[in-house]
Amino acid sequence: MNFNTPRTILITGASKGIGRATADYLANQGHKIIGVARRPPKAPFPGQFVSIDLANLEQTKSVLAELTASYSITGLVNNVGLSQAQPLEEINLQDLSNVLDLNLRPAVQLTQALLPSMKQSGWGRIVNISSLAALGFPNRTSYSAAKAGVISLTRTWALELAKTGITVNAIAPGTIETEMFHEKVSPGIKEEHLYSSMIPMGRFGQLDEIAAAIAFFCSDGAAFITGQTLFVDGGASIGRSLI
Repeated sequence: MNFNTPRTILITGASKGIGRATADYLANQGHKIIGVARRPPKAPFPGQFVSIDLANLEQTKSVLAELTASYSITGLVNNVGLSQAQPLEEINLQDLSNVLDLNLRPAVQLTQALLPSMKQSGWGRIVNISSLAALGFPNRTSYSAAKAGVISLTRTWALELAKTGITVNAIAPGTIETEMFHEKVSPGIKEEHLYSSMIPMGRFGQLDEIAAAIAFFCSDGAAFITGQTLFVDGGASIGRSLI
């Protein structure tokens, strides 16, 4: 079976981090990539890039109308997200609303826009990016709730679309070395050791390791897998190593 039949795949949050790594990975497999994000990438993008603020519902609607009129898009990676660290008693309700909205609403909006093309093709791949934080993480009420919601969306959509040739799965990364991680974690051996000590493998994940998992769910070979969440986290979701 050919795992790499060329498809047109749209990736949100594609200008950096997991989104950009996935764009590069899938492009190298021969897929046509459409990337969307608020800020343009720093390096040349491996496909078409569209600057769009996905927090803006109407702007998102307008751009999607243009893209769906021009392309038959049968792959979607819902990667855009927002995290806000706040302890429970200090949660700002507007921040809560913003985090929940950006992690969930664009995923629904883009999926709705691309479903007609997928159904017409009788083939589709939707990969939603959740997080290890969906299992609970201190000071991340908003983000943990949103990413748990992503898993629920995944399971629900998989059931609704099971007979259409469209699969829906989620990737839940653990601690990955991204720009965002290094922005939030103070540099230094002590701080980074604190995080790596929670991972049985004893190291952080790399962007291409997440991209490879996403690419598998986008492949023809993953046709009999739907509604699943794959934790790509060095074993962190199963607990700390005893050795």
